[in-house]
Amino acid sequence: MPRTLFHDRRHAAEVLAQRVAEAQLPPPLVVLALPRGGVPIGAVLAQRLAAPLDLLLVRKIGAPWQPELAVGALVDGVEPLLVIDDDLARRAGADAAYLGQCRSEAWLEIQRRRAAWLRGRRRPSLQGATVLVCDDGMATGLTMRAALQALRTSGAARRVVAVPVASQEAIAALGPTADRVICLAEPCPFHAVGEHYADFHQVGDAEVLEALQAADAAAACGTQDPRRAHE
Repeated sequence: MPRTLFHDRRHAAEVLAQRVAEAQLPPPLVVLALPRGGVPIGAVLAQRLAAPLDLLLVRKIGAPWQPELAVGALVDGVEPLLVIDDDLARRAGADAAYLGQCRSEAWLEIQRRRAAWLRGRRRPSLQGATVLVCDDGMATGLTMRAALQALRTSGAARRVVAVPVASQEAIAALGPTADRVICLAEPCPFHAVGEHYADFHQVGDAEVLEALQAADAAAACGTQDPRRAHE
């Protein structure tokens, strides 16, 4: 299988949305995107599935020698949730001092993002919903596992992961934390998410805000009511 699978995130999301629609997930649906790369994915899913879009603020903690390799993740919440892969952190040389510093930096960035993106915004209820958690891909799956763990007390009826591409190891590691995983491709060998996209630009604040505003505008017009869309 060629490494480049998708033109860009939107192309990947369009294909993924079709696969998710075919899964006929029980309503109501709520799409939660993991910033930043998951936001363009989530925006398309929300539009195609007539579901509200929201963000789940998770900040990856990368290895000292390879920032894109997640050895941990911090999830926003009243009590922020820190998830560390102890074995990978040890092998990567991420000691307690390094992890503590990264946690502090991650928390500051989460607070900045919350203020920039979500202040004053009405957020959809997850109670009884099928929550579709999406990202642009998974290498280790640690960030996604942290997100799913944080959703255990959300009241969601189901936690479904939707990603265009992931390593086989990441899919296997999700285990019981996900009720279902929808993934378009599991290339082997797998080195990095970005190598499977021709365009893998860094998603900026403006792109995140644009996606949220478009989703909110659609919801205000009554085009994104998941309860009606699946009747």
